Amino acid sequence: MLTITEENYLKALLHLSASETSPSGVGTNQLAAQLNVRPATVNNMVKRLKDKELVDYEKYGKIFLTTSGKKLAIQVIRKHRLWETFLFTKLDFTWDEVHEVAEQLEHVQSEKLIEKLDKFLDYPQFDPHGDEIPSKNGTFKMEFKKTLADSIPGDVCEVISVKDNNTDFLQYVGSLGIGINSKVEVINRLNFDGTLSLQIENNKVSVSQKIAENIYIR
Repeated sequence: MLTITEENYLKALLHLSASETSPSGVGTNQLAAQLNVRPATVNNMVKRLKDKELVDYEKYGKIFLTTSGKKLAIQVIRKHRLWETFLFTKLDFTWDEVHEVAEQLEHVQSEKLIEKLDKFLDYPQFDPHGDEIPSKNGTFKMEFKKTLADSIPGDVCEVISVKDNNTDFLQYVGSLGIGINSKVEVINRLNFDGTLSLQIENNKVSVSQKIAENIYIR
């Protein structure tokens, strides 16, 4: 059985290793920044995870999840997203409220509870933020997605998920009328700073490049 901290490290490693910037392992400083801890703290934890054969790591090198480490990380993500879905669909939490609560619930160890939760929710495929929920056997697509920042004037796209689950971010984009399945037309882009002018239903809004980089589209 893993500690909560160990599970959080595995989840962070899976998240970072799936990004386009880290296809060849994760650096110590990068993981420290993701978890908001000191690099020395990361070194100590990575040694523990290596002893448990959950990561491959050599001093001053990159960190890689082992097959068993990746499997455990995916199961934590599965629990997190199932709990988010439960809170959103059954308890009327908003999409900006579910993440922090699910961060606590994702560490429940009862496999029976999670399988009953999945059945109770009728085996959902996506969470309230549009992210895929891994299956019981660990099937999980870690595919790269196009962001709103990649769009050009004239594009008409659909929001499929968000990268950032921060409460302030979700409340802000929600106030603009942006949510999962929202139809967005790109009207203009400022060359100066990448700000986008958007048409969302009957409203025209502007979003910064930073905001656009955190919204996935198709």
